[in-house]
Amino acid sequence: MTTTQQDTTVKKPNPNAPTEETVLSVHHYTDRLFKFRLTRPQSFRFRSGEFIMIGLPGENGKPLLRAYSVASPNWDDTLEFYSIKVADGPLTSRLQQIKEGDTVLLGRKPVGTLVLDALTPARRLYMFSTGTGFAPFASLLRDPDVYEAYDEVIVTHTCRDVAELAYSQETVDAFLSDPDIGEIGAGKLRLYNSCTRETYPRAGRVTDLIRSGKLFDDLGVPRLDPATDRAMICGSIEMTRELKTLMESHGLKEGANSDPADFVIERAFVG
Repeated sequence: MTTTQQDTTVKKPNPNAPTEETVLSVHHYTDRLFKFRLTRPQSFRFRSGEFIMIGLPGENGKPLLRAYSVASPNWDDTLEFYSIKVADGPLTSRLQQIKEGDTVLLGRKPVGTLVLDALTPARRLYMFSTGTGFAPFASLLRDPDVYEAYDEVIVTHTCRDVAELAYSQETVDAFLSDPDIGEIGAGKLRLYNSCTRETYPRAGRVTDLIRSGKLFDDLGVPRLDPATDRAMICGSIEMTRELKTLMESHGLKEGANSDPADFVIERAFVG
């Protein structure tokens, strides 16, 4: 091959490389939590509850990517994410500095277990979350298919401080008050928040509230029953492990995309 031929050789782009998306908005709730919204490629498709790799260019030229649940519903024309801030986190230490107009890398292949297809039919759906584990449920609770599948949808969100409950409360309030889509969740969707370190009407870890029966008493519903209840779980490693044991103690069986059953757990974490 001649020098001229070498110079004119065009390297084909990697079809699996992340796309570059523009930051549309950023909102900081506390010194630990923030949300941001990105442009959405026209070809990007996902099921509510799935996660995707997002990130920033690394110092060595390679992208620095982590798994983030998509918090916006699958019908939204933008993409919302809810993130923790980690001071020394390789990605989040930089991601928390983004502002409107900046560029964020977005992966191409969404995946995850917190999807309707991974559960068998039932009457009531629980979505148990702690911290930023609420993100996939922010997507699911705004999906009309959820209300076609279940008569009642109960979303729990447990955080250390009261201020950290703001995102879940505003998401549910905005959805239910939306004149176009809010009616699909009216009378079906219920949010049950609790706080572990500050005074709040509902105090304690969700696992303790399940064990004591307070969660069910407060909601006026029966204890967990595999004949009527299904569950999705997303949060800290300790919380998911403990809730898995609790689900199984009530007779619920863990499911997956390939083997639908009574409850599913998301095991992707941001760092």
